[in-house]
Amino acid sequence: MKAIKYIFFLVLIAIIALAIYIAVQPNEYSVTRTRTINAPAAVIYKNVNDFKNWKSWSSWVEKNPDIKITLSETTLGESAVYTWEDKDGIGTMKTIETNTNKSISQVMQYGDFPSSNVSWKFKPNADGSTDVTWKIEGKDLPFAFKAFSTFMGGMEKQIGPEYERSLEKLDNLILIDMKKYSIVVDKETTQHSGGYYIYNTAATTLEDFKSKMATMLPAVITYAQKNNITMAGAPYILYHKYDEENNAVMFSCCVPTTARVITTGGEILTGQLAPFKAVRTTLNGDYSNLEDAWKKAMAAITKSGLEKEENGPNLEAYLNNPSNTPNPADLKTEIYIAVK
Repeated sequence: MKAIKYIFFLVLIAIIALAIYIAVQPNEYSVTRTRTINAPAAVIYKNVNDFKNWKSWSSWVEKNPDIKITLSETTLGESAVYTWEDKDGIGTMKTIETNTNKSISQVMQYGDFPSSNVSWKFKPNADGSTDVTWKIEGKDLPFAFKAFSTFMGGMEKQIGPEYERSLEKLDNLILIDMKKYSIVVDKETTQHSGGYYIYNTAATTLEDFKSKMATMLPAVITYAQKNNITMAGAPYILYHKYDEENNAVMFSCCVPTTARVITTGGEILTGQLAPFKAVRTTLNGDYSNLEDAWKKAMAAITKSGLEKEENGPNLEAYLNNPSNTPNPADLKTEIYIAVK
């Protein structure tokens, strides 16, 4: 009997000691993880700011695909709500404030536990990558919450690895998404309207072509803007010669205009493109896929029985550009190859 009382006394002391240990634990917690993702802040922000994307990179969903997820009618931005339910209970995440491409503030509520503040910060780097910081913190924690956290090994142990894995998955998915592209060759020929344009021109090697074009085309666009010249469409590259065998490219960087423009000398000149029959090919995606688009266009011309106009215009029109289209997958380029 004495032995039982002694054991009971020891158990009571252990319970009291544990209760004291839990009680003296901090009344707040904070868990932060940062990952550098090789993508523009705008692309990452757009993904994170829309709850419909969370399931694809959530580490919790990865471990438990049976989690029931419910989204509010509005999934994007402020007032959007993400709700999940698993064997342990129901949780909600609500976006309360956004700063476009810079930060997102949210509130998380899980079961009867006190709410926690969640924040995202997107810091652009000079090399084009972005530091993504994900943080969760809670204050004024009740005894039950601290007890739960203690038995589970602490919030850092519970949440830290999940944040790391989720950010890793987010990284991978964004990089995959940025590489997506499609090429569509029109089945029917089209009539390019031609028209006046201003341009500069150069002859160079295949290796130097991209770097030259990257400085020449903006120069023409800037000239048009400074001189209040109305652009009549998308800027384009007009290929006069593309000779892989002899490693030579001759091209012009062009901005279409509504009427003939008298330029003030220098490198910017005026030209006129006559209307021509063409096969149009549309690339949706990064410029690195242009070679593939040209190959598919030429193959389609051959297959359809058409004949390329050897001295006819061949041009590449840029309907948008990286300065206003952060995700390369959203870039749109049209190729026109003259045919007889």
